[in-house]
Amino acid sequence: MRYYQLRDGNSQRLAVETDDGAYDLTSAKPQLRTFRDLLKAASISDTSPDTISTRHLDAAETIPEQQLDADAINPVTADEVWAAGVTYQISEEARKEESDTPEMYLYVHDAERPEIFFKSTPNRTVGPDEDVGIRADSDWDVPEPELGIVLYEGEIVGYTIGNDMSSRSIEGENPLYLPQAKVYDRCCSVGPTVVTDIEDPHSLSLSMSIHRDGECVYRGETNTGEMKRTCEELVSYYNAHNAVPELSVLLTGTCLVPDDDFTLQEGDEISIDIESIGTLNNSVTVV
Repeated sequence: MRYYQLRDGNSQRLAVETDDGAYDLTSAKPQLRTFRDLLKAASISDTSPDTISTRHLDAAETIPEQQLDADAINPVTADEVWAAGVTYQISEEARKEESDTPEMYLYVHDAERPEIFFKSTPNRTVGPDEDVGIRADSDWDVPEPELGIVLYEGEIVGYTIGNDMSSRSIEGENPLYLPQAKVYDRCCSVGPTVVTDIEDPHSLSLSMSIHRDGECVYRGETNTGEMKRTCEELVSYYNAHNAVPELSVLLTGTCLVPDDDFTLQEGDEISIDIESIGTLNNSVTVV
């Protein structure tokens, strides 16, 4: 099932899309306004979120598909977003190109322990069709399209799309500047949906395009099967000796990297598509 959080004035509503159509779960059960509400209900009743949803479909109002696209906001509202680094070969190669200390990225790519780092808070994370940010003090900025793992109390409950915005100039200058290169206003986008029934997250096609003034200035595609590490492995390191929040997202690493002479500009339009999840669209602003 595919879950959306939709705008509803100053509040929001929870919608679900199945093979038979889209439904407003809040209309059937007013207590279910967010994906977090659904996960809490599933945890209390010791069942799955999809089972809870199925119980209420007959009483739920149907929703036209265009409303899902028009009203969708961040589907998770995670307490924290974390990310994994150098999980694809191309990411390791790109980091070596940008860095004055390239050997450290090779060590991470080949090491037993993955790179796991804090990425974003709710107030820094945007949803579909909102602006992502590039830093005014950076002159080399790129989007990083990633499969996002949605976790409830540390357990995998679904998957989404994430954009791990990055300043390559700041990170490349010194690896200790990674927090400034990764964590800032509008540094992350998530959406447009959370999918709970993906059988194999390691075989999904992924593509990204960037348009500027109506012209496509970048397009690339790959597959999550190119990821060196499994989702379960990344989650195990994220959970280890860590007080994880109730609801979180773990991004699994970048797999598409524009050429070294490319940098984002204000007004660019970024589209990230992952098979079985959807398309995350964001425009770019300077922060």
